[in-house]
Amino acid sequence: MLNNVGLPGLLLITVVVLVLFGRGKIASLMGEVGKGISSFKRGVSDGKKELDDLQAEQARDVTPDEEKTTI
Repeated sequence: MLNNVGLPGLLLITVVVLVLFGRGKIASLMGEVGKGISSFKRGVSDGKKELDDLQAEQARDVTPDEEKTTI
């Protein structure tokens, strides 16, 4: 149903949304969406950094134990 929403359809939807909610409400909503996206990106990068640090820690700890090497 929404496969063929062209430029005129998008403009009509935009006008209807502006009339219903007003410019101020939409601006605050877009600000909240932006904050959510940046928070999500920050969380993803923090999780990736944590995984990289854990892998680096495990790669560093490859020294053999003294108990295993003594015969």
